[in-house]
Amino acid sequence: MIKQISDNSDMLISRLKDSRYTGKITANFDAYGLGYDFCRFFAVYENDRRVGTVSLFNATMICEALEGEVFGSESVADFAFMIRINKPTTCELEQECAKALMNYVSDGYTLGERHEFEFQCPNGLPELTVDETPRLDDVFDILKTGFPNLVSAYDLWLTDTSHRIRRGLSQAFVLNGCTTATIQYIVGSKALIGQVATLPEMRGKHYARLLLYYIGERLGMDGINVRLFARNHRKSYYEEIGFREIGVDYVLDIKDGI
Repeated sequence: MIKQISDNSDMLISRLKDSRYTGKITANFDAYGLGYDFCRFFAVYENDRRVGTVSLFNATMICEALEGEVFGSESVADFAFMIRINKPTTCELEQECAKALMNYVSDGYTLGERHEFEFQCPNGLPELTVDETPRLDDVFDILKTGFPNLVSAYDLWLTDTSHRIRRGLSQAFVLNGCTTATIQYIVGSKALIGQVATLPEMRGKHYARLLLYYIGERLGMDGINVRLFARNHRKSYYEEIGFREIGVDYVLDIKDGI
């Protein structure tokens, strides 16, 4: 059984596993709390015992279990029903649960493998021209060339990004006015890098590689552990920069036209 959390924030992240999913759930809660329809949180129960939490933020659904718990068949069936109703673009949860969930939603979703990397190469901050407080419109102008789907979502992207930056949950970087990377969340001592893009006419100059290395060093100086996700074909690229693979997970992606 899944119940929306509307008036008890203590239930939200208490006792959740220390994981990438908990980081995203926590960041969503710290950014918006319980008062918005586009950012909702749910407690997951099995046999009247709470076993986890779900965050539904715009088009993304994230699930995580409590320490010592795993999502069983009851929870998987409930997640499938929730997906059918809400049609999230992506659903993020642990490997075995994601695979089991595909038995219910394979007609509408594909299962994609991702690799989690952690920055492991501290050699000192490189001398680069990096703007750590760029204009968000400048960031967007670069991002939209690498993420065309953002073009129609400018207002949503700007509102959410600026909101999180003001609360110290996110940060954007721009290198040489042509390459950008955004921290999806900074929670505790961990940060997750999200969107990375370079203007088309400046690609091939290794600017993205340089900026990612800079961010790893820069946040590391503040005691923050920097991580990112990559699909299979990008593994060697990140390893060459100084990131080490630490895990694998699976993401359910909605099929085109669903």
